[in-house]
Amino acid sequence: MTTNQDLQDRKDAVIARGMGNASAVYVERAENACLWDVEGNRYIDFGSGIAVNNTGHSHPRIVAAVKAQLDKFSHTCAMVTPYASFVELAEELTRRAPGNSPKKAIFVTTGAEAIENAIKVARVKTGRSGVIAFKGGFHGRTNLTMGLTGKVAPYKAGFGPFPNEIYHAPFPNAFHGISVDDSVQALKDLFACDIEPSRVAAIIFEPVQGEGGFYQVPPEFARVLRKVCDDHGIMLIADEIQTGFARTGKLFATEYLGIEPDLMTMAKGIAGGFPIAALVGKADVMDAANPGGLGGTYAGSPLGCVAALEVLKLIDEEQLCQKALAIGEIMKSRLQALQQQFPVIADIRVLGAMIAMELVDDAGQPMVELTKALVGQAKENGLILLSCGVRGNVIRFLPALTIEESILEEGMLILENCLKELQGD
Repeated sequence: MTTNQDLQDRKDAVIARGMGNASAVYVERAENACLWDVEGNRYIDFGSGIAVNNTGHSHPRIVAAVKAQLDKFSHTCAMVTPYASFVELAEELTRRAPGNSPKKAIFVTTGAEAIENAIKVARVKTGRSGVIAFKGGFHGRTNLTMGLTGKVAPYKAGFGPFPNEIYHAPFPNAFHGISVDDSVQALKDLFACDIEPSRVAAIIFEPVQGEGGFYQVPPEFARVLRKVCDDHGIMLIADEIQTGFARTGKLFATEYLGIEPDLMTMAKGIAGGFPIAALVGKADVMDAANPGGLGGTYAGSPLGCVAALEVLKLIDEEQLCQKALAIGEIMKSRLQALQQQFPVIADIRVLGAMIAMELVDDAGQPMVELTKALVGQAKENGLILLSCGVRGNVIRFLPALTIEESILEEGMLILENCLKELQGD
């Protein structure tokens, strides 16, 4: 029998170590919120492929849609000979994107590509080059998106130099003592000391910072960003790659903020595991680029398009936004009970089914080793967890929105038992 360790040894021999894997769990099959490895072990998946499988693993309707498309064709290049699903998906996304402005879309293959194209569109629309991002933000692993990312290890270390005219401001974070006023003042300082507003093409932010630690942007700060951009002709970009497609209890987390961004990036949960990403924005902004300036060979894959159309139907018909909120309430209650037993759980953050707990010691220092140990211990007990955070001390929970309540409860019991094993009763 092939074992996980056999495959890990083979992987280490042929895959560059920079492309690591959190666990030596080699998946043979997956169904909804569970995985089975090559040794037959079952795992409850609280990571969902990093918020990709919001509709669960191998949802039968998505599988059927993709199989039907495969019987027709797998690729033609939408920039050469497009197809109906390419148009239909753009119609759906532009209709559903927050705000009343007419919208247009483009499709690419990855989230990083969507970010790159958002910056391209903002620059051509404004005729400017500067970009402001936020400390703790994550936007990808390409050179430009690494430059935008506000977290050095492991994403930026050793890979510079990065593109010029990218500036980082502190993200408002009450738990870490950074107020909205602090962040606003930092923006003013950037404009006074580093780059004048008339040279800034875009400000990019995540409605909930993902890799940074699941910190939510306060609505009042989002409104400040919208006003700053309006006052100075700057494009406001919402990175909804991890927050989109019902994850937070709304189709897009920006809907909580009461603003309309100029551009939005989408990927991850868009197509139930099939690689496709989108940039959606105000029509006059999106049309700033000349024909041929946007796109890509695999952009808008027909397999991804039909999968994404089915995901949107499932979100509506299975009421996945409401399910995300219900998951959040269940997990919040369970985590608060655990917090009473384990004071190392210093903060709990919940927005729909985008949930995190931050681990610190009595002195307020990040418990990085405990975080790593908890991820490892959970894996040994049949639960897949993900960590994140600039300080490496946050456990993030991203269960499938289709998870059965009994499986959710089983996963939370495993988490409790692992904390007991590591922290004592």
